[in-house]
Amino acid sequence: MPIEIGSLALLLALAISFYSLAGLYLGEKTGNEPLAASARGGILAIAFLVTIASLLLFYSLARSDFSVLYVQKYTSAGLPLLYKLTAFWAGNTGSLLLWAWILSLYSAVVAWRRGPILLWVNIILLVNQAFFLVLLNFVASPFLRTPGPVPLEGNGLNPLLQNPGMLLHPLTLYLGYVGFAVPFAFAMAALILRRADDAWIRATRRWSVLAWMFLTLGNLYGAQWAYLELGWGGYWGWDPVENASFIPWLTATAFIHSVMIQERKDMLKIWNIALITITYLLTLFGTFLVRSGVLTSVHDFSNTSLGTYFLTFIVVMLVFSLYLILDRRHLLQEGREFEAYLSRESSFLLNNLLLVGAAFAVFWGTVFPLVSEAVRGIKVTVGPPFFNQVTGPILLAVLFAMGVCPLIAWQSPPGRS
Repeated sequence: MPIEIGSLALLLALAISFYSLAGLYLGEKTGNEPLAASARGGILAIAFLVTIASLLLFYSLARSDFSVLYVQKYTSAGLPLLYKLTAFWAGNTGSLLLWAWILSLYSAVVAWRRGPILLWVNIILLVNQAFFLVLLNFVASPFLRTPGPVPLEGNGLNPLLQNPGMLLHPLTLYLGYVGFAVPFAFAMAALILRRADDAWIRATRRWSVLAWMFLTLGNLYGAQWAYLELGWGGYWGWDPVENASFIPWLTATAFIHSVMIQERKDMLKIWNIALITITYLLTLFGTFLVRSGVLTSVHDFSNTSLGTYFLTFIVVMLVFSLYLILDRRHLLQEGREFEAYLSRESSFLLNNLLLVGAAFAVFWGTVFPLVSEAVRGIKVTVGPPFFNQVTGPILLAVLFAMGVCPLIAWQSPPGRS
């Protein structure tokens, strides 16, 4: 029964996501408020249905229902209840369901708000939801039935994942990853409506800080898990999937700092749009690395077909956001210019450039094996010495800037000393 109800819930959620997309757009264009209200209600219905599916998977895991293929693959009858439940995100399909669940809840919270920009915010979030629901329904369903007779025992959970850190690491990491879809949606909605002010920043300040906090915790819990389970002799080994969660953290940190300049001084408009776009795309890129198997990692699920879907979606969203930024660049002209090299604004910008430089260095070192294989036919591995030598000085400079920046005054308005 959980198999049928869970599959039906996900299928209905996908159908409602398409209905809500059409209803929001047509309701706004035709002035049909009942249709628009119904479409917004559909967003709440999606959250309800995905929650039902998620609870059913938890239920199946808890009672060791080996008729569900996912339960059979990642749990066993004698596994402690805690690890049975955390097996929810031990595999590919379960972690996809977790992503869709968090996204649906975030989207439901956003849907309660009102305002002209919310139409396009909801549409962009619905596009993201529809993508994950398509995968869950037609590519990687968590409710597939175990073929043949129901086994008496499951395969069990990977011993590396039987650690209390696995209760918190994936959950906090996904709360951070998915959270950045919200400020991205607000930024793109502002560009679509040709609104160049900082209203979208004020509307998403808490979302950005919350997502950054969860992403920070996800990296810290992951480092603790690696120290205890992987025997690296440290908390960080520059594993490709570790890097994939660290890179968006760097760009998100830069974004959270630079938006203060836009709010206070009307500067860095296009820079902030670019930063949140890059951060959002990097969260998808991290998920692509985990599911594509293109890089050797202790974390990856090695599912090439899913990697192809994620790469396609990343390209689509990249083209979409680039088009909007380039087409609306004339609206993003700076209200003021930097007038002093020694000012808090300049130190903020320097800090931003250092963080983005560190992100690029880690990104390049992570994808270099793919580039070398594509160009020369040989996969050249980049190890910890490269990352330590390149990022070490950059991050030390970041620490120095953090200490000096608060001591420097803001740039005075023209005509004032």
